[in-house]
Amino acid sequence: MPVGDRSPLGLSFALEVDAPSDLAYDERRADALITVTADSAAGSSAQSPSAEILIMDRSLSMTGHKLDEAKRAMWAAIDTLRDGTLLAVVAGNHEADVIFPASGGLARVDARTREDAKLRVAGQLPEGGTAIGTWLARARGLFDSVESPGTVRHAVLYTDGKDEHETPEQLGEILASCTDRFVCDARGLGDDWRYTELLRVTEALHGSAEAVVTLSDLAGDFTRLMREAQRIVVPRVYLGLRLNSRFELAFVRQTRPVEAELTARQQRGEETHVPLGSWPPESRQYQISLRVDPHSLAVDETLRAARITLHAEFPDGTRGPCAESAAMVVRRRSTPGFGIARSPDLTRVENERELGMAMRACADAHLRGDLERADRELRLALGLAESLRDSARLGSLRAVAVDGPDGRPQVRRDVARGRILGIGVDSTKTARRLAEPHDLPPQDAGSPRNAGSPRVCPRCRTTSTSPTAKYCEECGHRFGDAGTADEPMDAL
Repeated sequence: MPVGDRSPLGLSFALEVDAPSDLAYDERRADALITVTADSAAGSSAQSPSAEILIMDRSLSMTGHKLDEAKRAMWAAIDTLRDGTLLAVVAGNHEADVIFPASGGLARVDARTREDAKLRVAGQLPEGGTAIGTWLARARGLFDSVESPGTVRHAVLYTDGKDEHETPEQLGEILASCTDRFVCDARGLGDDWRYTELLRVTEALHGSAEAVVTLSDLAGDFTRLMREAQRIVVPRVYLGLRLNSRFELAFVRQTRPVEAELTARQQRGEETHVPLGSWPPESRQYQISLRVDPHSLAVDETLRAARITLHAEFPDGTRGPCAESAAMVVRRRSTPGFGIARSPDLTRVENERELGMAMRACADAHLRGDLERADRELRLALGLAESLRDSARLGSLRAVAVDGPDGRPQVRRDVARGRILGIGVDSTKTARRLAEPHDLPPQDAGSPRNAGSPRVCPRCRTTSTSPTAKYCEECGHRFGDAGTADEPMDAL
């Protein structure tokens, strides 16, 4: 439902609400999926002013080839920036130094400043430890010095180590102070960093996290990141929620293209605003969940549980509506015990979330040496990814999997630690669209092809997560191929 052409904004926004209107008689929760789509506004080709901060890890662990490749990536990023972009480069270890421009602040990019920035990057030597929050705090101070309203503020950092020179609480405080101030993407190099720390950063700052296992890939990745950052048009967008007094907000989550918890970021007022970050032309999806005492609702009465709006920061720095509002409407059914079928889309979102949790559980178990648990979680995640037709996460999982001695999938015993960290960061990435059959990686020739209901194990009665499962994920019982009887594993 786009509002009229807002050429000063540069994007035309549409807001769509998908919410089952009927609530069971004793239901205490009402959920909705909200899809926000931004398209280039008709006749608009304006580019928003932008400020970019490149944060390089120069800690002692970056000695040698790592730092050489990182410098090459920083040079590639600098070369990709548009003329006129405001730029600063921060070199971080247990401290954070602004190495470009020499005077501090940010400098406008042109041919001369590009070469100056690249020379200063080239001169960096490895020393000290790692304090990611300190780096982000320095970036926040630099962005605060940008006076032009409507400026897109974007940062990117990489690290090869753990955040050992500050506590998790200190990092959390800094992230809270940076929320809604700028967007930050993060990259982990090699195999000695913590994926949970990168996800904390990118969840708080609306960015993306990646594992860069092959160091020479970093330059291409940074080039892509800079090109994507230059597509950003609107610096800040907010989801507005005005709730009926009988409802309370339980949570707000981004569900696509990356999962992120947004509840703690809400800005309370007459209308609650939830920051959604900066926007290029793209679509994102969110889930909101409301709590309600069912006895406060009259039966069979149609009621507006929430009015949902969308607001954006305009080029002059003001905030205003950017799409037509929509209502979340509910009706309590009058028959006790009468179940209401759950929305297939909401069910899919819950299953996607379960897939992410299984991937993180697999990574965590493997990192602490619990291979049996890692294998079990891998099988669960594979089954979920197959049933969801999530080709991207299925590909990540299959890249670390191999058939074990019993024929069931297990984590490769020679898998690089960086690949396991990659499973952790990939766990939050959801499919942008439903995969077609030809999108999925090829199955083993003998795997079942039937797309019926998930199988129930005759041994332990566990329901499989996928109709194509070959083994029970709980007890290891082998299912027969399509059209054949299931047979116990110990009969093989």
